Amino acid sequence: MESELSVRDVLTSDYVGVSESDTVREVVRLMREERTSCALVVRGAEPVGIVTEWDVLGLVADDRDPSATTVGDVMTTPVITVDPDRSLTDVATTMARQNIRNVVVEAADGIVGLVTQRDVIAAAGSFQATMTPSRSSEPPVDRDRGAADPAATRTAEEDDTQLLPNGGDEYTTQGICEACGSLADALWDANGQLVCADCRTV
Repeated sequence: MESELSVRDVLTSDYVGVSESDTVREVVRLMREERTSCALVVRGAEPVGIVTEWDVLGLVADDRDPSATTVGDVMTTPVITVDPDRSLTDVATTMARQNIRNVVVEAADGIVGLVTQRDVIAAAGSFQATMTPSRSSEPPVDRDRGAADPAATRTAEEDDTQLLPNGGDEYTTQGICEACGSLADALWDANGQLVCADCRTV
């Protein structure tokens, strides 16, 4: 994913907006109707929090009544806001380091939309697919030696992985955890899977 992709290229302009006084039950019904995993909490035109499915799961785990609990009691705050022209690579790094799944896109004239972790993953996959050159089934030949060039005989799997071990089983390349699907700043090899720090300790 390179600098050609900006936040503006992938943001979701249609988002669910709710207020702090709404009950969690009302918001969950709205999220279900709109088929979204989060709702933006606004106070006037100001974003003050985000409610996600994880916040709702936490409420259920604590055995609290969603009809008697307001959004203001469970929302994640403060929200992280980014400029629509910011590099998507920078935003993905911020999301991974701060362990967040959603950022608010805000311009000078107000809220423009949201960027979710799913948006970043989808954009990265699409961009990589368009940028990956086609490979010949036969390795290039070293004309001076009359044999295949050893530097070009790596397998396609080796080229696509692009993960370099960092003195052990930690990998330095940012990527997607194969266990939970989260965007992570570093990955570890655990039983043949590349996993994030949280899943590594499970």
